This record gives sequence, C-alpha cells and structure tokens, in this order.
Amino acid sequence: MVRTLYSALMWAAQPLLRRKLRRRGAAEPGYLEAVDERFGHYTVARPDADATAGRPLVWIHAVSLGETRAAAILLKALRQRLPGMRLLLTHGTATGRAEGRALLQPGDAQVWQPWDTRGAVRGFLRHFRPDVGVLMETEIWPNLNAECATQGVPLALANARLSAKSLRGAERAGWLMRPAYAALRAVWAQTEADADRLRRAGARQVTVLGNLKFDATPDPAQLAQGRAWRNLLGRPVVMLASAREGEETLFLECIRSPAPQPPAQAATKSGVEAGVQDRVSSAVPAGAAPAPLWLIVPRHPQRFDEVAALATAQGWRVARRSAWGDTPPADAAQADVWIGDSLGEMALYYSLADVALLGGSFAPLGGQNLIEAAACGCPVLMGPHTFNFAQAGELAEAAGAARRVPDMAAGVAAACDLLADNAARNAMQDAGVAFAAAHRGAAARTAEAVGALLAPAAK
Repeated sequence: MVRTLYSALMWAAQPLLRRKLRRRGAAEPGYLEAVDERFGHYTVARPDADATAGRPLVWIHAVSLGETRAAAILLKALRQRLPGMRLLLTHGTATGRAEGRALLQPGDAQVWQPWDTRGAVRGFLRHFRPDVGVLMETEIWPNLNAECATQGVPLALANARLSAKSLRGAERAGWLMRPAYAALRAVWAQTEADADRLRRAGARQVTVLGNLKFDATPDPAQLAQGRAWRNLLGRPVVMLASAREGEETLFLECIRSPAPQPPAQAATKSGVEAGVQDRVSSAVPAGAAPAPLWLIVPRHPQRFDEVAALATAQGWRVARRSAWGDTPPADAAQADVWIGDSLGEMALYYSLADVALLGGSFAPLGGQNLIEAAACGCPVLMGPHTFNFAQAGELAEAAGAARRVPDMAAGVAAACDLLADNAARNAMQDAGVAFAAAHRGAAARTAEAVGALLAPAAK
C-alpha cells in the first residue's frame, strides 16, 4: 500500500520532471539527450551479453560525476575479474553521462537511469535484462530495488556510505525506505560506521570492503603538467577545490584586504593592480612566499561562468583554464585568480597547488572527496563539515595529510602559513601520498563480490 502511494506520486510527477529537464537543458544541453530513456523507452539495443558464455551484462548506476569516477575504478577491476563482461552504464546527471562515455568499450551501452515509476523501471529491466546490478554509493530507489528483487536481478550497493543526517531521513521515511534497503542483495560499505548506519536503515547483507577512491591512480601526464605549470609560474598556488555555491564568495572575501592601504604606499600602484596587491599582502604573512595565485575549481560545471564573473566583478584579474591548451599564456600567468573550468583535470590542479581548501566543507554540505588530493601529494585544509567523508577526513588528519580549520578565514590563514613553512608543507605532501597508498584494495574486493553475485553460469 505504501509503495503504491509512492508510485502514484512518482507517476504524477513525470510532467514536472520533463519541465525540470527542459530548464536544466537550457544551460546543459546534455539533459535534453534521449529524454524518453528516463521514462522506460529505449532505442539503444541490449548489449550482446551471454552469462553462460562468460559475457554477463553488468549494470552499474553512477548518478553523477563523483559516482562515475568511483565506478571507473571499480570497472577497471571488474574487466580484469570478468574479461568477457558487457557493461550497461546508467546516470542521472549530464556531467555523469559525459564522464561515463570514456568508460565504454565496444559492446557496452549507456542510457539514463529510469525514473522511479513501476512502468519505467519495468521497461528498463525488460529491455536490458542485466545479470547483476551495482548502485554506486548512496542511490536507493524503492521501485527500482523492489522490481529488481521481483525479477531476480541481484542488486548491490557498492562503495556504500550513509551519513548520520541521511540515516535520520531514512528512518523518518522508514515505511518506504526500509523495504528498499532490505531488497538489496548485498551492501558493500566504505567503513564500519557506514555499515552500522546502513543496517539501521534496513540493509541486511552488509560487508565493509573499503573506499574505492583509494584505488584511484592520478594521471601521470596531469601530475607532470601541473608541476611544470607551478615551475613556470614561479609563485605559490592556493586552491579552493570542488567549491560549492557560496564558498567562492567566502573565499574571495577572505583574500581581500580588510583595511585600505596608506595613501603614500598606495600611490606607487595603480587601479586594479594596487587593489590586488593590497589584498594579497593582507592574506600572506610577512616573510612568506611571493604573492600566491588563487585557484578556484567549482564542483559543478554549470557554475563556471558565474564564478568567473564573481571574481571579475570584485576587481581580480581572472584567467580561465578553458581558454588555453597545454601551457598558460603570458596574460594567464600574470592573473590573480584562475578558474579551473575543465572536467577530468583534478590531478593537474592538485599537482599545481601548494595547498588546497576542501570544497563542500566550509558550508554544511558534507565535504568533497579528499583522497585524490592526498594521492597527488597536495596538503588539504578541511572546514568543519565533512560528514559525507567523515572517516576519510579523520584518517587523513591523523596521518598528517590534512588539517581541520573552523571556517574559511582560518583556512586561508592556515594556507598562507603553510606557504611560509616549507618543512610542514613537505611533510603533509609525503603524508598524503602514504595515506592514500595505505588504504588501497577495495576495487579488487568489490569486483570479487560482484562476481560472486552472478549466476554460476556467469562465473
């Protein structure tokens, strides 16, 4: 009865979803691609899969960019474990879908996740008939989970995490969510704390396999390029990594001068240059490294233009990564603020930066993944809100790879202190690389677990 009411509401919401997609598509055209797939109608053929011949169809759902990157790590291990597998990759966002295209091989397929109506989910399962399904991290959909159980599709939640806040939400809607968690054939949690919360939410077969993101290997070419750019600049770089809305404003406010410069000193400068130098001098302690380049990498690409406009409006000389190729032009090297408006280049940015402030942690959003920064040898400063990656943050802090600060102002001050302390900064760099290496192995363990879910003929 409860799921029937939920299904009716999801069915009634379909026109609202179409309107939302049109609105999002105006800024991100990817949302206008193959819209009917979201409602269970497919022109993409089912991959030529045959579990009895060792070619199982493995369905992985990675809703957005971060989940798709985690899926890429798992997929590499899966192709080694199941060399004949075919991949069915689904997403919910345009950035996830764009990132996922690079993961496809001949014989694979990529479509949108079906909207969680019974009709759309049944259409999806009837059309593709996956041999096993893997949902990445947090994706729980009542109809999807229930229909997979009804149709005999073993469904697992991989790299699973559940914050205390999300658990409270799941418990409030326990009449709907407990059956959804219980319908999962397996749950592979990142940490013991996540496993405990997932069990309390209703999951049954819960195992701790670790965090897939520790198995990511930074792109060597990007690492080399970032270091080359740092040498070319000849000045330190402070990065706001994977920034969320509102954090860029805080960051720019914190690197501005809190008080005007004395007229006699300001007279030697002119216009915007004077303002920028005054701001930098207030942010960098006496005796520290040369004035830093401030690098902002927004989390969501639809905000690239907005963040660039924000920095420009405040009088900063701004350069955008999208405007050049392999080497920054001279005018970019002279800029005050860089906007990292490219996708798939985080390793480049982390290797370029001397220190990174962790986006999502300076607003109550739970923080972003700091593991990639550590693996690239970039010291991390975390704000107070890291509940989405609580254990990773605690372990990184204990290992000396990250430090916690109470707010953005303290983060900028701590970053400037690190610029002036080579020994402390080098120690954090080394600790980050060691920390990332010490926790690897989740990808192989998860690939083995996926193989164990397949029917005997697929093994």
